[in-house]
Order: sequence, then C-alpha cells, then structure tokens
Amino acid sequence: MITVYGIKNCDTIKKARKWLESNGVDYQFHDFRKDGLEQEQLKAWVAELGWEVLLNKRGTTWRQLPEETKANIDQDSAIAVMLENPAIIKRPVLDTGALRKVGFKDAEYTALFNN
Repeated sequence: MITVYGIKNCDTIKKARKWLESNGVDYQFHDFRKDGLEQEQLKAWVAELGWEVLLNKRGTTWRQLPEETKANIDQDSAIAVMLENPAIIKRPVLDTGALRKVGFKDAEYTALFNN
C-alpha cells in the first residue's frame, strides 16, 4: 500500500493527494500531527534519503528554531528536531513500499506511477 506522509493542511500535500486521486492511485494518508512519527521510521528515511533532503529549511518552523540549533545542525540534531517538530519535514514523503520520495512534482509522479 502506498502511504503519503505529511500534514493535512499543507498545500503541497493537497496537490499530491489530488494528483493521486485523479490518477486512480490508491493510497493511505498519514498525518504527522495526528498520527505521529516513529523514531525508527524517521531514522530509516534519513539513512535512505539523507537528513538534508528531509529537513525543510525554508519554512516557518525552521525560522522559529533557536539560532544555536540552526547553526549546529547535524544528522542527530536534525532527527531530534524533526521528531519534536514534524512540520519541519519536507512534504510529502511518499512511500511506495519499494522506494521513498520527498516532495511533489507532477512530472515525477507521472513517471513513477505511469510505467
């Protein structure tokens, strides 16, 4: 089963979900805020994708972090920050079972699901 991870009110999540629905792709949605995020799952994503890919440094949550935290960010502190503030994770995280993909681009989803 394909799972889309993110936050319900995120515009990018809305676009990804609309694309999946309009293209007949069955999926389940996992809301970080409502359903939580397990440390082991996040560590697996970091091992596969890299913490730099997952950590959204362009959003409000990043800007609100203490300057010391931002200046000294590394893999371990990034994991801790993402667990404490799941809204800082780039969205969506798409899990097809075989691979994980971060973000939404129409062309990438088309290539992924229309093979």
